[in-house]
This record gives sequence, structure tokens and C-alpha cells, in this order.
Amino acid sequence: MPKWIFVTGGVLSGLGKGLVSASVSKLLQLYDKDIIPQKCDGYLNVDPGTMNPQEHGEVFVLEDGTEVDMDFGHYKRFLDVDSTGKWNLTSGKVFKQVIEKERKGEYLGKTVQMVPHVTDQIKETWRENLEESGADIIVVEIGGTVGDMENQFYLEAARQIRSNLPEEDTYLIHTTLVPYLETTGEQKTKPTQHSVKDLRELGLEPDMIVGRSEESLEDDVKEKISLFCDVPTENVVSDPNLETIYELPIVFENQDVGEVISKKLNMDNRKKNLREWQNRIENLQKESISRIALCGKYTEMDDSYASVEEALRHSAAEIGGSVKVEQVDTEEFDKKSLQGFDGVIIPGGFGSRGVQGKIEAIRHCRKEDIPLLGICYGMQLMVVEFARDVLDMDAGSEELEDDFEHLVIKQMQDQKQVEKMGGTMRLGSYTAKLKGEVSEIYGSEEVVERHRHRFELNPDYEDRLEAEGLKVSGRNPETGLAEFVEIDRKTFFIGTQAHPEFNSSLENPNPLYHEFLKSTL
Repeated sequence: MPKWIFVTGGVLSGLGKGLVSASVSKLLQLYDKDIIPQKCDGYLNVDPGTMNPQEHGEVFVLEDGTEVDMDFGHYKRFLDVDSTGKWNLTSGKVFKQVIEKERKGEYLGKTVQMVPHVTDQIKETWRENLEESGADIIVVEIGGTVGDMENQFYLEAARQIRSNLPEEDTYLIHTTLVPYLETTGEQKTKPTQHSVKDLRELGLEPDMIVGRSEESLEDDVKEKISLFCDVPTENVVSDPNLETIYELPIVFENQDVGEVISKKLNMDNRKKNLREWQNRIENLQKESISRIALCGKYTEMDDSYASVEEALRHSAAEIGGSVKVEQVDTEEFDKKSLQGFDGVIIPGGFGSRGVQGKIEAIRHCRKEDIPLLGICYGMQLMVVEFARDVLDMDAGSEELEDDFEHLVIKQMQDQKQVEKMGGTMRLGSYTAKLKGEVSEIYGSEEVVERHRHRFELNPDYEDRLEAEGLKVSGRNPETGLAEFVEIDRKTFFIGTQAHPEFNSSLENPNPLYHEFLKSTL
């Protein structure tokens, strides 16, 4: 029988349930098990695609084009699993499905209620995903905290699953905060006790408690949590602050987390180890090999460009060191801001805010021969900058508010009739035929990368751009859309309409980021 693992949170949000889920899953992969992650969010948005990254963090894009919660980035980076949109549930998505069924008459004659109709929809989705994937284990992360109004039906669905399955087929991990109180000089367990009490009132008993804290949990603190929360001491696990998120599976491994869970779930003996994972972590703990400027406008929240930063770390670990990534706000940009950096990335984004600063950063890199990688909007602005400075055009993008004579970046034809904002961009994986340096980097004449955009390089200007040295080195074979541009005389000057960072993991870095980082050494 497939095994079910539920991950819940208490005390406050942002404790890292996604990292706990990914780390536990990484350990269970060592038992040669296929694992699928599920993320359940309480917000009423159907997906996070229309949310500001400064409010919710980065939007992660899957191969099938679904915009999902950034925790799916953790699943990709840790497990190298390609998820599907069905694996991300939101309240908006669940309610929409229930209402659609009601309108079709599937509940005819019944009063539609949270229980059983909403909870049944959730369980049905989980079961379908598990059956379709053929996985051995499903790991369900329930967003928010116990006690939140918006996630109660997910918790009730989890309770019903656990009630209907044999004890050895389900496991519940509860993540809580264990704060350190300076006035008393001790770690406090009361928040955890109250959180577990709230969980029990919903009919859920934790099998394991993960204590999020600044330092590792002291032995007497573990014993106290064990006593008052009724779990064995070995099932109380430390989740301390770490230099890098990739250390967490090792921290859990040293506390026998995989062994404890596998014993309860009657799993076979372990088949693999974390030796290669450990080697890469050791590299990330070495001296920085490069200093990279990430020039964007969403600099008020660390998670806004999470996948870009992590893709650089994956490459650094592969090369044999760490990398220092610093965000540079392009709203108040001066080229002096780039002093001391070995390379620059212009990430994706939307709108006119901070654009001029990005263009100035691109010009500085092009003229000073500083390695530059442009991602999505970054590639588009590389084209705008080149057209302005080299072709002496009054050039711009149709996305910007100003009235430019030459729209070298225009809205894609199939986007002009779009009325709804959510899930309507060019999303998901697309193929590009490659040539030039990009083809050498990927070691292929073809690559598949993920996308998230509405605008494209205007083909009417390609000949003039290429005549002056900005080459289209990657193109969609069906639409002719320019996917990559480059200047071959530069150390590294490449832009892509794609988001290669979504196809990178610690043990399998993306080639484009890997080559960019190598060029900065």
C-alpha cells in the first residue's frame, strides 16, 4: 500500500514546512521509493500567478505551465522531481471545482457543505494524484498553521485519511517554533505544547515534532516536548538555523529521521546514501568563488528571486565552492553599485518600475565586458539597450508606458486577445533550436526550458540587430520566437526568454547558469 505523510505547522507561518517536507522526502528516496509532493494553500487565489513576489515570494512554474507555490521549487531542487499542477491545491482551486460540480448537478438534491463535499474533493484529488503517479509515498504539506480558518478543511481531510487507513500507512510531522528567551536563557516549549493541543482538538496526533529554533534543541527540551506532547524523545527533531538549506537532510539524517519514519511505515532497508549530497554541501561551505549582482526591483523580500539564487548555488557546488549573491535595487541604480562584482544577472519581472536601472546595468556590462545573463524580461531589456545604444534607435518595449518610435519588444500575437490575467501567459516548457555559444553550452542543438511571459523580440528588427552583432542563437521551431540572444565577442553576454532556473537542482545544475558562473571566475 502507498504511504501517506502529512506535514503541518504551528505557532506561526514561514517556519519552513516546505524544506522539512523536501528534506524528509530526500531521506525516503534513499529507500528507493518514488515520492510525490502535494502542497495545500489556504488562499482563495486559484494559483499564486497574479501575486506580487514581495507579498508571497517567487512564483514557480512547472513543465505543464502551472504557476505554483515556491515550495515546489524546493521539491525540484532537493528531489529533482517534475511536479504537475494538480499537486498544488489552493482554496480557490478546490472551491472552484466543487462549485463547478454543483452547477453540473453532481450534488443534485443535496446541500453542498464543507464536510463532506469540500473535504471529499480534496481527498479525491490526493488519491487521483497518487494513483496516476504510481508513487510509493505521497507527502502532503498543509500550508499555514493549525488554527488558521482557511486550512481547516485540509486538516479535516487529513484526519479522515488517517482514520481510514492502517496505522502503519500514515505519518504526521508537526513543525513548530521553539523560541529562545534571552531573559531566562532557555528554549521555551510552551508554544509547541499549545500548538500540539490545537492539533489534537482537530483529531490529529503527531508522530514526529520538528522544533524550529536558532540552535539545536537541548536534550532536556526534547524530553520536555516528548513528555507534554506524548511522542517518543527520538521523534522530537531539531531544525536549527543553517548556512544553507541543503544541510537540512544531513541534519535530519544525523537524528535518524529516515530510520524513525521508515520503521513506523514498515519500509524496506535503505538502498542509497547521501555521500554525493554531502560532497556538494561541503563545497558550498568553502570560500566564495564569485560575487554576483542580481539586479532587480523585488529586493524587499529574500524569496523573490529564490530559484535564480539557488541555481547559482547549484553551479557553485558543481564547480567546487560557494557563491556570494547580492541583490541590487534598480530603482535607485548607479553603475558604481556594480563595483566589485564578477558577474551580473538581470532576472525576470514586469512593468516599468526599475527598468531604467536595469538598462544602465546592461550597458555597463556590455561595455566593460562583465559577464551578463538576462532572464526573460532581462533578455528583452538587453535587446532594448542594444537597439538604443548601438543602433541609435528610440527603442522600447510595448510593455512600457512610454511612446517609443521602435518597439523592438512587442506583445505576442496570441496574448493580445487575452482578457483574464491568471494563467494566461506563455507558460511551461517549450523547445528551442540552438546554435552558436548557447548550443555549445547545452551540448545540443535543442533544449527544453520553462517560460513565463507575454512579450517577445519583434522579428521586424532581428536583421538590424544581428547585423550589428546581437545574434538570435535560439529559436522556437514552431513559432519562430527568439528564445536566446548572444554577443559572441563577449566573455558571456547571453539572454534567454526562458527561466532555466526552474530546471536546476543541487545534483543536476542547469547548464546555462553553470557556464555563466564559470565565466565569472
